[in-house]
Amino acid sequence: MEQLTRGLLLVLLFPCCLTQTTASNTTSATPTSSPQPRTDRLKVRLTGFPRKHNEGRVELFHKGEWGTICDDDFSIVNAHVLCRQLGFVEATGWTHSAKYGKGSGKIWLDNVLCSGSEKSIEQCKSRGWGNSDCTHDEDAGVVCKDERIPGFVDSNVIDAHVDENKIEEVRLQPVVVAAKKKLPITEGVVEVKYKDGWAQVCDLGWTIKNTRVLCGMLGFPHERKVNKNFYKRQKRRAAEKVPKPKVNVSAGGRLFLERQKSYFHVHSVACTGTEVHLAACPLEFSKPNSTSTCVGGSPAVISCMPGPLFMQNSSLKKKLKISTNVRLKGGARLGEGRVEVLKDSEWGTVCDDRWNLPSASVVCRELGFGSAKEAFTGARMGQGMGPIYMNEVKCVGHEKSIWSCPFRNITSEDCQHMEDAAVRCNIPYMGLENKIRITGGRTQNEGRVEVLSADPNGTLSWGLICGEGWSTKEAMVACRQLGLGYANQGLQETWYWDSSNVTDMVMSGVKCTGSELSLSQCQHHKTISCQKAAAKFSAGVICSETVSDLVLNASLVQQTVYIEDRPLHMLYCAAEEDCLSKSAAKANWPYGHRRLLRFSSQIHNIGRADFKPKAGRHSWVWHACHAHYHSMDIFTHYDLLNANGTKVAEGHKASFCLEDTDCHEGVSKRYECANFGDQGITVGCWDLYRHDIDCQWIDITDVKPGNYIMQVVINPNQEVAESDFTNNAMKCNCKYDGHRIWLHNCHIGDAFSEEAERRFEKYPGQLNNKIS
Repeated sequence: MEQLTRGLLLVLLFPCCLTQTTASNTTSATPTSSPQPRTDRLKVRLTGFPRKHNEGRVELFHKGEWGTICDDDFSIVNAHVLCRQLGFVEATGWTHSAKYGKGSGKIWLDNVLCSGSEKSIEQCKSRGWGNSDCTHDEDAGVVCKDERIPGFVDSNVIDAHVDENKIEEVRLQPVVVAAKKKLPITEGVVEVKYKDGWAQVCDLGWTIKNTRVLCGMLGFPHERKVNKNFYKRQKRRAAEKVPKPKVNVSAGGRLFLERQKSYFHVHSVACTGTEVHLAACPLEFSKPNSTSTCVGGSPAVISCMPGPLFMQNSSLKKKLKISTNVRLKGGARLGEGRVEVLKDSEWGTVCDDRWNLPSASVVCRELGFGSAKEAFTGARMGQGMGPIYMNEVKCVGHEKSIWSCPFRNITSEDCQHMEDAAVRCNIPYMGLENKIRITGGRTQNEGRVEVLSADPNGTLSWGLICGEGWSTKEAMVACRQLGLGYANQGLQETWYWDSSNVTDMVMSGVKCTGSELSLSQCQHHKTISCQKAAAKFSAGVICSETVSDLVLNASLVQQTVYIEDRPLHMLYCAAEEDCLSKSAAKANWPYGHRRLLRFSSQIHNIGRADFKPKAGRHSWVWHACHAHYHSMDIFTHYDLLNANGTKVAEGHKASFCLEDTDCHEGVSKRYECANFGDQGITVGCWDLYRHDIDCQWIDITDVKPGNYIMQVVINPNQEVAESDFTNNAMKCNCKYDGHRIWLHNCHIGDAFSEEAERRFEKYPGQLNNKIS
């Protein structure tokens, strides 16, 4: 049954040839219920490009013709109905403005309004069949949760005519194929996926604009001219069977042109250079049963320039520069994330109104990737903090930067962070996932980490990594290399998983920054050194598509700060929990007082998964004095630093009560500490530690007047996985005169440009606005 369902789903999602007709432009006043469903079920499919099997442009089969739905009044409720109709449990989002490309033919439905209980989209209110005032620029799409309804059978699938001219995959075959291929392949013969094999593209009339589109699809930001004379010589030698020149072919190499069959599936390509996919360019295909030759031409050959991350030549890599005023945040994989732009030395986000693939591609290319594979709306990569700078970005696709594109400035009424735009870029194939694997786990997302290594004789074999020192950062790199997203946990021992035949340790002392593309790029011992050499104590990972991301509300800290001289007799519980400076132990208890720098901290979860303590409730520690449980030994660090970065006062906050104090509109609280309840912070919610709670302070009794930097770090030991640790720290300029205190310039760690951050750290005492 599972195979049958999967097969039917493929038929459902495979695009077929559409009849070219124009959509009706008749108008109607109020949406009414569509005609009652016919006895045969309405046929629905997802199509367009680029997409996955669970997302795409929505098309309906009505009166013998496929057509689309207009995005006017479209909502997530409509998307839920459509996704369930397609056999998925629910929708996770929907798209407007023909994100998956323009459809053709009829626009069957407009102003669709579902209640959510309908079994089919035709049962929802609408203008009626074919009654629309839209164009195909407004075609709606859906993103369904990749989980099938148990037992679902696609009885609404028709025997669609398969479009053999559909272009989905493209690859490069190097003309000189060496025994050891260096990746990424940047130059070679263009091949397109055709039936069960690959076919060439005729180069007659080929332009550099075509090359630009193909390079973008293959993950490269720039195109280069090809030395055509070299390839003509190679082809002539192949035809004449002339011995291969040693200068061009490495040991064990061979000419690709000698072995190609020269089957040409595509005969003409006419891209403008702004397309994000070859399928969007005007194409001419070979006729059925033709000889598929390219008279007077050759197989198309292109040459691409990789971005700095993928450049092999280190000297050339230094010359390549990527944008410093655009970045991606919150993505699980390389080349994806929430789009953030730099303005006036502060980072902010982009609103998703009219966000589309051409605009997303400009961002991808300026960051050293290829064109955009997907343009996300609705904060699919998490919500940002701080300002929103751009709205209704309208790039053509040839711009060098998103800042060169027309856009509308934001007002506070225009957008919220729940509308932050995001992208997923095409990246070059590097083959890194073939050099690592995980085994022994309960699911494909967890297991013992094994890496491919060569012995002195060059023989490749799988080996283990020593678990000593293995942390979340190393696990993050491993999961990214595997293509499995984030690391939920990095494990230092894996004795409880089934052992494999692999027992040898081949890596130890692995230390990563967390941004590497593979474990081989991390520091590690030159010779294996592992005290616990048994395979049971090897490194392991648990990978996850989504994780949390905690960020402190910096402005609230600045607004609520004050000094309190608190009597010692009121601080017994705080002393028990080590919330005072060391000199408090020598005080004359219960007489005297401690001077406390107090403030409120509001910790937001802007990630894509709930933040939960690493330890289960069975290991939480009861503290009788405050009558609460500690679920983490250290949840936050509070520090006061002098100009050279030395701590002059410190505090810490144990995670005694992680809960949802409040949430954004439409988000329900899930965690509450009362009665030994679950602890955590839901996505879209925040936990507020008020200034009047015990330990919500820094003990500054021994601090002398002066200029300082106040620093707060959330999850400092990185015990719990987050998508981004760079925003866990918050800093403020601090001026203390012995009686009063001022905070200025409070910001999270990655909110400013590098130059602004250097100025901040160099001159901590300069103040513009005082807050007492």
